Amino acid sequence: MRKILSIFLTGLLLFVLAACTATKDAGKESDSKDGKDSGEKVLYLNNGAEPTSFDPPIGFDSYSWTALNNLMEGLTRLNADHEPEGAMAEKWDVSEDGKVYTFHIREDAKWSNGDDVTAGDFVFAWKRLLDPETGSPAAFLGYFIEGGEAFNNGEGPADDVKVNAVDDKTFEVTLTSPQAYFLSVISNPAFFPINEKVATENPEWFAEADTFVANGPFKLTEWEHDSHFVMEKNDQYWDADSVKLDKVNWAMVNDSNTDYQLYKTGELDTADVPADLSKQLFEEGKVNVEDQAGTYFYRFNLDKEPFQNKNIRKAFAMAVDQQQMVDFVTKNKEKPAYGFVSSGFKDPSGNDFRETSGDLVKTNVEEAKALLEKGMEEEGYDKLPEVTLTYSTSDTHQKIAEALQQMFKENLDVDVKLANMEWNVFQDEQKAGKFQLSRSSFLADYGDPINFLENFQSGHSMNRTAWSNEEYDNLIKQAKNEADEAKRFELMYKAEKILMEDMPIIPIHFYNYVYLQNEDVSGIVRHPVGYMELKWADKK
Repeated sequence: MRKILSIFLTGLLLFVLAACTATKDAGKESDSKDGKDSGEKVLYLNNGAEPTSFDPPIGFDSYSWTALNNLMEGLTRLNADHEPEGAMAEKWDVSEDGKVYTFHIREDAKWSNGDDVTAGDFVFAWKRLLDPETGSPAAFLGYFIEGGEAFNNGEGPADDVKVNAVDDKTFEVTLTSPQAYFLSVISNPAFFPINEKVATENPEWFAEADTFVANGPFKLTEWEHDSHFVMEKNDQYWDADSVKLDKVNWAMVNDSNTDYQLYKTGELDTADVPADLSKQLFEEGKVNVEDQAGTYFYRFNLDKEPFQNKNIRKAFAMAVDQQQMVDFVTKNKEKPAYGFVSSGFKDPSGNDFRETSGDLVKTNVEEAKALLEKGMEEEGYDKLPEVTLTYSTSDTHQKIAEALQQMFKENLDVDVKLANMEWNVFQDEQKAGKFQLSRSSFLADYGDPINFLENFQSGHSMNRTAWSNEEYDNLIKQAKNEADEAKRFELMYKAEKILMEDMPIIPIHFYNYVYLQNEDVSGIVRHPVGYMELKWADKK
């Protein structure tokens, strides 16, 4: 197994996806203000918004899986170096052809209610991830399991999904082809087990603190929706001796300035850096900066006029100045994005994917104007149909949207309307294809470029652009089944060029994680794939 994730610096971005209303109790715990009086070690963090869901296959976003990663645990877990190590699985065997994995679950692997974690819990959870009735946005991650894609597409039965409980503590899975990154993928929260007995008795077990059953370092003890939630150390966890914190209190504040003020007053232990204060804070040397595998971008909807036309899409994309966006709008030292796959992925020659693939879209105002004119002629437009740009509520997203609006006006003489809505509504509407042009973000689910590119396959749950290209689909399929790494990367380079030539998206910037942290706090690991690890965290 090559070191999949050692290529990254750590990273996490808490403001990426959602929106919520700050409450007067943000950053405070209902039972104890700071934990110091009782001698407890309490960490105060900001989740940014109400989690979408604590149901593992549904909570497929940073506002859910950051918490889930600390409440639950899969067969493997990413360690401090971002490499997969044994977690619920003590060890595993791999067949000679690299397709069959046999995991041996720890004898002391327990649920927070005292039940044993069994191989059956993994069979139940993984089939549920792939069940079309579940409607998981993460189901595509399980397509490398034999029978998984057919089951999810309604073309095959659950019985054909090759996951099997050999006995209570032995779990076997058969893959469609050898996957170099398999052990990293299954550390993702989508692959966490679910206590089958609990879920059968109460299908909504994940919806409230008093019914939530955990198997990770922490358990959920309080959840006041749209306000805060609290985790406490899980004494049933197999590695509880490694967990130093007693509690973690999560606020829900979607405004970076409020977040910062709560940090300044000691009510939060970490904070994002508001764009308005970034220059000062960077100069004072108080800011931590780490890279992350992810991209901030906008999606066109090819089912909505005028973006069925490729030249009009390219005109809008080339009217955007990514360098100005990071220099004067976000101001957090992000790298401008001129392709979709972020940097940090090395091909077999040791070259970075992003550098090799190159700049596939660049600001060019004159060409953008010519392309807009050409596209309008092709469609017979005397006047461009009205365009509305939609984003989810957050001060950061608003600033980027306003900057885009100004660029489209100045560079194309196009008036674009802005609309915003609360995260959960926004997410549902975007999935339903109701927006013309809308804000998006992608955080890598595992450490490989294919994870970025697979999102834009025809009909993929993460596509959300109505874009479809048969050649692109074939390249992704070939790459997923190619054992020769050099050939696999060549297929991915070709695929990204097609994606950016057809331009169903506008990349804006690559993510980094820019944050402030209490000097008394140590041991937090921020994984490049988008979630925070608190198992080894400590606080003086």
